[in-house]
Amino acid sequence: MSAPTAIRRLPNPRLTGLGAGLFCVALMFLLGCLDQTLFSGSPTGYGVLFLPVCVLTSVWVRRGDLLTSPVVVPIGFAVGLLPVAEGDGFLGKVMGLVSALATQALWLYGGTLLAGVTVLLRRATSAPTGAAPGHRPPR
Repeated sequence: MSAPTAIRRLPNPRLTGLGAGLFCVALMFLLGCLDQTLFSGSPTGYGVLFLPVCVLTSVWVRRGDLLTSPVVVPIGFAVGLLPVAEGDGFLGKVMGLVSALATQALWLYGGTLLAGVTVLLRRATSAPTGAAPGHRPPR
């Protein structure tokens, strides 16, 4: 099987802006739980897992909703940090989340930048949405 054939067989969903947000938030929460279970809440491991989610969210969002991708990935990052953040009780968990966001800001900025660049590349390389082929404007 050639590479182009293999690429065409990969899933190619087109998510709305809301769907992309829900996808990113749900996947990052699951990855945060997985990171907590397997790596005892390693922030670096969580950050590494965040980068491919940013790319997938940006690739799978519809063309009309491209600009939502760089907005929803930081929200997904923050929600996914909930299981990873240290702290006991509600206020302890909030402090752990704020501390984790502060110390892991490079992963957050890097993933958001990656999502933005992916969106810009998709926008630059895709054909403009115009009239259908063979369609004539009314006189």
